[in-house]
Amino acid sequence: MTLPLLLVALPLALAAAAFAVPSERVRPWLVPAGGAAHLALTVAVLATPARPAAGAWLQLDAVGRLVLALVSVLFFLCALYTPGYLAQRASHSNRTFCACLLAFLSMASLIVASHHLGLMWVALEASTLTSAPLLYFNRNPRSLEATWKYLLIGSVGIALALLGTFFLAYAALKVGLAPSLLFEDLVRDAPRLSPPWLHAAFVVLFVGYGTKMGLAPMHTWKPDAYGEAPGLVGTLLAGAATNCAFLAIVRFFQICSAAGEADFARPLLVAMGLVSMVVAGVFMVRQRDYKRMLAYSSVEHMGILVLGLGLGGAAVFGAMLHLINNGLTKGTLFLSAGNIHRAFGSKSTDEVSGALRVVPASATLLLLGFLAATGSPPFGPFVSELTILVAALEAGRWGVAALFLLVLLVVFVGMGATVLAVVQGEPPARAAAGAPAAGTPGRESWQTVAPVAAFMVLVTVMGTWIPGPVRDLVIEAARLVELRP
Repeated sequence: MTLPLLLVALPLALAAAAFAVPSERVRPWLVPAGGAAHLALTVAVLATPARPAAGAWLQLDAVGRLVLALVSVLFFLCALYTPGYLAQRASHSNRTFCACLLAFLSMASLIVASHHLGLMWVALEASTLTSAPLLYFNRNPRSLEATWKYLLIGSVGIALALLGTFFLAYAALKVGLAPSLLFEDLVRDAPRLSPPWLHAAFVVLFVGYGTKMGLAPMHTWKPDAYGEAPGLVGTLLAGAATNCAFLAIVRFFQICSAAGEADFARPLLVAMGLVSMVVAGVFMVRQRDYKRMLAYSSVEHMGILVLGLGLGGAAVFGAMLHLINNGLTKGTLFLSAGNIHRAFGSKSTDEVSGALRVVPASATLLLLGFLAATGSPPFGPFVSELTILVAALEAGRWGVAALFLLVLLVVFVGMGATVLAVVQGEPPARAAAGAPAAGTPGRESWQTVAPVAAFMVLVTVMGTWIPGPVRDLVIEAARLVELRP
């Protein structure tokens, strides 16, 4: 069995095992076991030189390796968080939750390894179906509404992506080529594809997979889904699922670039990136729900990714680097926000304040995560956002650079007001007098704090010293995206 296939099969087998295991106490430990095994396989993949295989449906190029590394690290740290989290939610059965977590990892691995665009579409749809039960874990009317909105809007996006995939196949058929959905075949034949059908395919695919990313104005599922999802599920959606959708967009951009149509695609990417950033900034001002605030932060950072891709040149390196930095930062933010939510029983700043006194470790990590997410030094997002900004200035895109900086300022002020309202001040009388004792549900423990701290350490490392293997991986991915025919 090849390594890419093993990356898909192993977590899927563990998902079946998790569903079959009868013990509520034993089952959660299959998740970190699966995360550790997947991370070990990922290290083996990254240590093995890439060998392109003609006609292979599953293989990992530089871009796939980059996304795979992020997904694997992200899932592993979330998996370490899972047993402690589920121990505090003992009243809820964790059978479906644990099985769907591992199944999601399997489908995310299939997405990044797929070099057949039809198979990639199937994997993206399967990832939506496996993550939907995770959103409904709290089993209340609001989580049910969020789950249905996630499924319905996601289904519209995936349907558009399927239509765009058909358009892409017809772009080959129109000029007499044998239609193929293998990525390497499409890149090879790209200069001969029908330009009108290729343009139509890219637009429809961009809208479809942009919906899965949560780009504005197709982002309307995000505030509800992220607001109602458990913190570790929000981390996986914001750091893994959206980046898998971004990978799909990168694949289709590579086809357009190979066809000599990059000048058609780039303005669309830049415009949508800026729109997403602006919309996110507007909704983050005076935001009282701190978990919904994180959803709009995700909309903003998805905009930064496609903006970097659209600007080209060094900005593509910045986008690939930001893919990692944003994913790790979201781990810090969502998990620490989840700890605070359980301690206070509310997501509104009207009822949550003084978190530094009630859950000091989680509140400190939320504050640091806020600084990282808003591009403050010395954290990773500062480096990647600065790279994109400098690339825009060097390309003479003064208007883009000015709007980029303005939105970052608005986001800093809006997000900062919400975070400071949560962490500072006096805790409400109910929280101060009735906060759970250490080791009881609602109070932070080492199991629910250590993984968050690990995310924060990685974010800081990425801002002060990018490890050589990571830098090489980002450079290889950026070069592959920018490769000209």
